[in-house]
Amino acid sequence: MSLGRRREASATFAKTWLSLKTDGSKEKDIELVTPTTVSSLDTFNNEPPVDDADLTAEEKQKLPHVSGKLPWAVYSVAVIEMMERLSLQGSTVVLVNFLQQPLPPGSRTGAGHGGQSGALNLGQRGSTGLILFKGFWICSTPLLGAFVAEQYLGRYRTIQYANFIALAGHAVLIIAGLPWVIPHLPGALAAYLIAVLLIGLGFGGFKANISTLIGEQIPDTGLQVTTDKKGRRVIVDPETTRQRVFLYFYSLLNVGSITGQVSMVYAEKYVGFWLSFLIPTITYMFCPLLMWTCKNRYTKTPASGPVLGNAMRLMALAMKGRWSWNPYRTYRNTKAPDFWTRIKPSNMPVRDIKSWMTFDDIWVDEVRRGLKACRVFFWYILYTLVLRQLGTNLISQAATLRLPHGFPNDVLGNINPLTCIILAPIYDRLLNPFLERKGWKFTIRRRITTGFALATIAILYAAVIQQSIYTTSPCGTHASRCTHADDKKISVFVQAPIYVLTANSEILAKVPILGYAYSHAPKDMKSLVMGAFIFTAALSAALGQAFVPLSEDPWLVWMYGVIGGLGVGATVGVWWSMGGDDEGKEEEEGGRVEESGEHIGREEVGTKTG
Repeated sequence: MSLGRRREASATFAKTWLSLKTDGSKEKDIELVTPTTVSSLDTFNNEPPVDDADLTAEEKQKLPHVSGKLPWAVYSVAVIEMMERLSLQGSTVVLVNFLQQPLPPGSRTGAGHGGQSGALNLGQRGSTGLILFKGFWICSTPLLGAFVAEQYLGRYRTIQYANFIALAGHAVLIIAGLPWVIPHLPGALAAYLIAVLLIGLGFGGFKANISTLIGEQIPDTGLQVTTDKKGRRVIVDPETTRQRVFLYFYSLLNVGSITGQVSMVYAEKYVGFWLSFLIPTITYMFCPLLMWTCKNRYTKTPASGPVLGNAMRLMALAMKGRWSWNPYRTYRNTKAPDFWTRIKPSNMPVRDIKSWMTFDDIWVDEVRRGLKACRVFFWYILYTLVLRQLGTNLISQAATLRLPHGFPNDVLGNINPLTCIILAPIYDRLLNPFLERKGWKFTIRRRITTGFALATIAILYAAVIQQSIYTTSPCGTHASRCTHADDKKISVFVQAPIYVLTANSEILAKVPILGYAYSHAPKDMKSLVMGAFIFTAALSAALGQAFVPLSEDPWLVWMYGVIGGLGVGATVGVWWSMGGDDEGKEEEEGGRVEESGEHIGREEVGTKTG
């Protein structure tokens, strides 16, 4: 918080407090609302809050950090994300069967009824390859969506344009599932690929900006010490508020996922693929409508101008004279104490300051912290590779297990989002407060590392299941040939622990990283940093292509085992990349470090670009 804001807030608070005291009101009955308080302190007693400038280091470390009240605008953005997720996941969950399995005998819709649904008959390798391409494409486009938002349109307008592009893609996907199109492989496949391209473009503009939009609805008020209703001194912390926002945001996201996945799976099985593509399209229509209805309630950040170019020039300037033919020496040079300080405007001679350097020292620190966040993002390439198996090979594995009558092979995966929905309030209301009371800091570093470890355990357990399938299947190590056999010995419900473990993993590793990315990004590059994080999923999909040759019998045990080994490496790597104990405290502080300054040239940059 800047000095000017602190003085203004203190003066406003003093006037409010004195006027209330003059009226003779009792302090405990007064509700204080000032510019520096959270939207509402209705869960606290009305003790005068203490500004973060007046907090000691010991108080910041030992007092519990609690959330303020969530603004109404947060809920509308979360509902929009829920509907987008219902549409995307609902149409995606049926793609394995749509691409891999053949049309049931006598069917033109692909509905399996009592048997296996299918359409294009491309096989497990073909379906896995196409789904990985889809994953790579839609997770690459957020970089473009973030660039457009930051430099040209702003987040709100970019999301709205992206909504209409994605809506067009969902409409084309309906064509691929029509009964008179499915029997003709070239036409159905062409419609599918066009739909994927359009949905990917829409996803890029939407996903890179929606998390940032919801994050900026929480005002940066600084730390506030107050007393809760139990008489305990606590710190009302905007970063803790954002972590709660992202936790429930992720929970609602999973409400959309499970609704879409369950309903579309049964629509596919009993009606046909055209219905499982039509319902998501209709649902998505509400996204632009709700955003337009609530647009005046949102805190909207305008486009910042060519800030990405400035950041790249800054990094090039930092690397000047630091390159070496020896990669290790280059890495060591970037760790030099003066790597960033020497390019701060205050440390440079006036003659060396370029015309594009319209920023202050604080912005240099923000860029440094943003790059540090990207170092952590790297390990999510391997982490996401583990999670990708839930939507591809584990669905195929389920088809080789014993299914209850009328139970689709792609419905068990809904245990994952259902568990996420159940766990969100447990972590928020029970586990995290319990750990706080016991004095054990479950820092972001510890949460993320634990999440990585749980995902690794889950995929290694999948390897054990696959080996058991090969041992008991009447087709031996070619179990996928016996999906219609009646004597399969292993129940599909042995997969349930995989989805429970990965749900815990996502709560611990995917939710905190959203707040981490938001808080570590420069103020005018938050969408770009979020886009960089999402891009790790694209790199994961590209890496997943290397495993396509192993994505069929008899190599599936090896595939799960190798991916599990990579998960072990990622768990160690993410712990290392988030630093030692002192650095871990910095990560927990998140956006509180070095964010009090202003980017001198932001207004100038915006003016130059019109």
